[in-house]
Amino acid sequence: MSAAPAPTPYRRARHRARARFSESPTFYLPFARRKYPGPSPEVIGPETELVIDGYTRSASTFAVYALQLAQDRPVRLAHHLHAPAQLIRAARTGVPALLLIREPRGAILSQLVREPDVAMRDALVAYAQFHACLLPHLPDLVVGEFHQVTTQFGAVIDRLNSRFGLGLRRFEHTPESTDRCLELIAHRPSLSPVLLGFESGLVDEAQLRRELGARGATTQTAEMGDTWIPSAERDERKELLREQWHASGLGRLRERAQGLYERFAAAA
Repeated sequence: MSAAPAPTPYRRARHRARARFSESPTFYLPFARRKYPGPSPEVIGPETELVIDGYTRSASTFAVYALQLAQDRPVRLAHHLHAPAQLIRAARTGVPALLLIREPRGAILSQLVREPDVAMRDALVAYAQFHACLLPHLPDLVVGEFHQVTTQFGAVIDRLNSRFGLGLRRFEHTPESTDRCLELIAHRPSLSPVLLGFESGLVDEAQLRRELGARGATTQTAEMGDTWIPSAERDERKELLREQWHASGLGRLRERAQGLYERFAAAA
């Protein structure tokens, strides 16, 4: 497999600007509402019952589907913005919020597989910025670590209920429940409005199942879902990035990112 082309100066500048801009609830959230009118990503608003967000590639999609599938009614979620501003606004206004975290190498290598126009150095800087600006708000957030979310999400939901006085039903990691999540994740690249509405709590599961049944889109899900679901091809792409990750000139950036991750992981 050949290496991806190097990121252009324009793309690098755009990525760095977005990382900074997305730290400000005052400026970024109004912009995000115009850019993402719904149904997904969803920006925090008066109707939001819970925020689930984090740095990209930190199990946001699994967490959103697992939570919605476990409930007996749709929950209005703000999610998938991958912007600190979303979580800062939740912390400041008392909206229950789950911050998803993943160790930097796993998150960033997965990010660069999906976004080959992002430079490794820029991703490390963005990862550190994302978490550093959330440190003052850590007491007002529940933290869910990647492995916990993908294998013990029921325990994460228990902490949300305890911290915020919620009554969310637990997600139990059975083969059947996990398969239901992976099925929806595989369909996600279709950008079905009904599926995306289910994520945000605008559509219930019965309506979603009718939509999936009517579409009958089972033959393409394996190919479409490759961007979100682990695969041998993605692992091969990550292997090509490992040499970049270990570049000597990135040592201090790696250490900073890892140190921030460990501070948040201690809260998880």
